[in-house]
Amino acid sequence: MTLPTFLDLATLADGYRAGAFTPLDVVEAVIARIEASADPAIWIARVPADALRVAARALGPVPDPEKPLWGVPFAVKDNIDVAGLPTTAACPAFAYEAGADAEVVARLKAAGALVVGKTNLDQFATGLNGTRSPYGAPRSVFSAAHVSGGSSSGSAVATAAGLVAFALGTDTAGSGRVPAAFNNLVGVKPTVGLVPSTGLVPACRSLDCISIFAGTVSDATTIRRVIQGFDARDPFSRPHRPAPLVTEGFRFGVLAGAEREFFGDAETEALYDAAITRLEGLGGTAVEIDYAPFRDCAELLYGGPWVAERLAAIEAFHADHADAMDPTVAAIVGGAKRFSAVDAFRGLYAREALRQKTDAEWAKVDVLLLPTAPTIYTVQAMRADPIRLNSNLGRYTNFVNLLDCAAVAIPAGFRADGLPAGVTLIGPAFTDDGLAVLADRLHRAGPCGMGIDTAAPLGGAPLAPSTEGLIAIGVVGAHLSGEPLNHQLTAVGGVLLRATRTAPDYRLFEVPGATPAKPGLVRAPGFAGPGLEIEVWGLPAAAAGRFVAAIPAPLGIGKVRLADGTEVSGFLCEAHAVEGARDITKTGGWRAHRAGAA
Repeated sequence: MTLPTFLDLATLADGYRAGAFTPLDVVEAVIARIEASADPAIWIARVPADALRVAARALGPVPDPEKPLWGVPFAVKDNIDVAGLPTTAACPAFAYEAGADAEVVARLKAAGALVVGKTNLDQFATGLNGTRSPYGAPRSVFSAAHVSGGSSSGSAVATAAGLVAFALGTDTAGSGRVPAAFNNLVGVKPTVGLVPSTGLVPACRSLDCISIFAGTVSDATTIRRVIQGFDARDPFSRPHRPAPLVTEGFRFGVLAGAEREFFGDAETEALYDAAITRLEGLGGTAVEIDYAPFRDCAELLYGGPWVAERLAAIEAFHADHADAMDPTVAAIVGGAKRFSAVDAFRGLYAREALRQKTDAEWAKVDVLLLPTAPTIYTVQAMRADPIRLNSNLGRYTNFVNLLDCAAVAIPAGFRADGLPAGVTLIGPAFTDDGLAVLADRLHRAGPCGMGIDTAAPLGGAPLAPSTEGLIAIGVVGAHLSGEPLNHQLTAVGGVLLRATRTAPDYRLFEVPGATPAKPGLVRAPGFAGPGLEIEVWGLPAAAAGRFVAAIPAPLGIGKVRLADGTEVSGFLCEAHAVEGARDITKTGGWRAHRAGAA
């Protein structure tokens, strides 16, 4: 049995279904790969090999359809609890043995996933580079001289090297995104509170997110959906409230010239520009934004009172054991003592003032497309200048959690020296599903492989827009795709669910005097027509209510029977309004009629 380098979900699922290998086979391959790995700094603790084999055998011989991650090996950043393993947060003096799994780990195990071990990180999740750990500095899988990104360093490298299928990280300032960029991975930073943090050693508790590294957006989205969901034990947990996001004819914000900063890395800038071009090719319109208020907000994370939240997380430990900490981390956390309660409120006021300014930029666009990191540094350079260079890496990431955004980082290609770069799609809170659709399309439009395997095809089907929380409405005229009023659906996050035909007993007429021109659909019991073109769109509940309320007479919403016998709420016309009107039923639909009349 030979497994591909990258263990994506589609490859594993197909192999299991075909009987090509078993979970035990995969575990044996994972153990062998870890033992042969060239980077000794990836892991802090591992599940013993025999225990991992026992867990694999316990899954049984046949895939369980109720377990979407059956037999999938994964890694966990070592600030997230795994029962029976130490949690160190990359500080040996802080270590404790976890008595229970973090909520996310428990949910993954219940879905059939197999935890392999705990991965290295910038100590107490303080850093974006991956060098601030007594357990060593993991390196980018593309260069032993360059940083892996942090703080979720080991998680990204373990995934990119094919040692696991996915890994959990955390993200407060970009720790789940920068390592993705430096290792040719997808990094998903969910909306704050969407994924519970129960069992996480906090960095900034009000901003922390448990994040996901995977090879594809589809994989990461599957994993996110397994682990998301309200948990009353986490005071910052929030119920999932899907927010609409336009995925057709969307506008995306890009950096204007004055705010472009790549610290001399022209190749990474060129890869960003190429991603802009690809997203335009997918139907988006690029809009230059003023990035300055986002940048100013980003500077609050370490230059403002939020750094005091890092001290709040480990105050007692820092008071007694600061000398046991990484010197840079200890200095950052200890520096929080200069902030007072008054400073904290002033910081809140500053953030809200900046939020108003960023809201003005959001009004221009649906999503942002930004570089994940402006450049990459060597380990040697980072250690020589740890604060300034780390700050450079967070230029386009630090504001995201402070402004309650969701983000998906994806690969953007490679520099001439073989080092990768990435871009990130960012949207308002709870737009996670819509962001995933756009990010998946963009990733597939510029295939970079997965992790170290740069030639690997992206597995799984392209992501379709989520229908969760959507109300289905059938349209037959001016709201069809490409017609003059279709924007009324797409502008509120409407999603095309399917294109089909009505049952035969419907007639279509031109509505007299309508502007723009529109048809009237009337049911005619006993009539045997061709069936008429109809699109079924899903609208968010609030938008659906407003949409229906705005429909002018003589049109209204009623039940329309489809060709397959199902019913959908859709546009119907009062019969009196089409008396004597032109019957266009024989054309088969409004678009065909319009094409014939042109």
